[in-house]
Amino acid sequence: MLKDKIAIITGGTRGIGFEIAKVYLENKAKVIILGSRKESVEKALGELKKAGFKAEGFWPNLGIYKEIEKMVQTVIKKHGRIDILVNNAGIAAKDPIEETTAEDFEKIFDLNIQAIFRTTKAVVPIMKEQGEGVILNTSSMVSLYGQPSGVGYPASKFAVNGLTKSLARELAPVGIRVNAVAPGIIRTDMMKSVPEEVIAPLVKTIPLGRIGEPRDVANAFLFLASDMASYVTGEILSVDGAARS
Repeated sequence: MLKDKIAIITGGTRGIGFEIAKVYLENKAKVIILGSRKESVEKALGELKKAGFKAEGFWPNLGIYKEIEKMVQTVIKKHGRIDILVNNAGIAAKDPIEETTAEDFEKIFDLNIQAIFRTTKAVVPIMKEQGEGVILNTSSMVSLYGQPSGVGYPASKFAVNGLTKSLARELAPVGIRVNAVAPGIIRTDMMKSVPEEVIAPLVKTIPLGRIGEPRDVANAFLFLASDMASYVTGEILSVDGAARS
């Protein structure tokens, strides 16, 4: 479904981002994963190699536009184009507002929304010149329903939705589609450490009767990146089993 497409995935070294990388590679894309540290990127590339896949990786500081721009130019020099950008890197929050500092709030927004702005800004001119491209952002179910504490996280994901819908309208005339995926409760590494007695009540809130798997989310990213979604833009696709927080 993505044969010979050049895809960059931020936060691609673990969890949902790593699963997206695998699904894209299975569908014959050429994948570049980005991580926060050289060690984590090299570890992820090693795991992909063991699984029979070949990918590339970089570790630019997503808080510094020049580092992102340098990475993008390196990709262009080698591959000549960028077809897909997946903005998946992000951090969560759960502290009540009384325990959340202004610095904490700013840190969440810097990675969860401003980094998306920076990476998107770096690839849009390239996609415009190509006359086509796909930009996909990771949102969250809490962007739609909120959460009991950790206000910075749902607020930042609400901003992701606004950015997604606005950029979709702005960039559609030049052939660039922009969508987001809003996962629900997903069995990532973090969830694997949660006791079953904690998970069981969560499952009861999900009409489909189970916690989602990373592959469920990755498949949504595959669909939105593919030509099957050629007339889909400006959407926030929920992948949550109809759960409500």
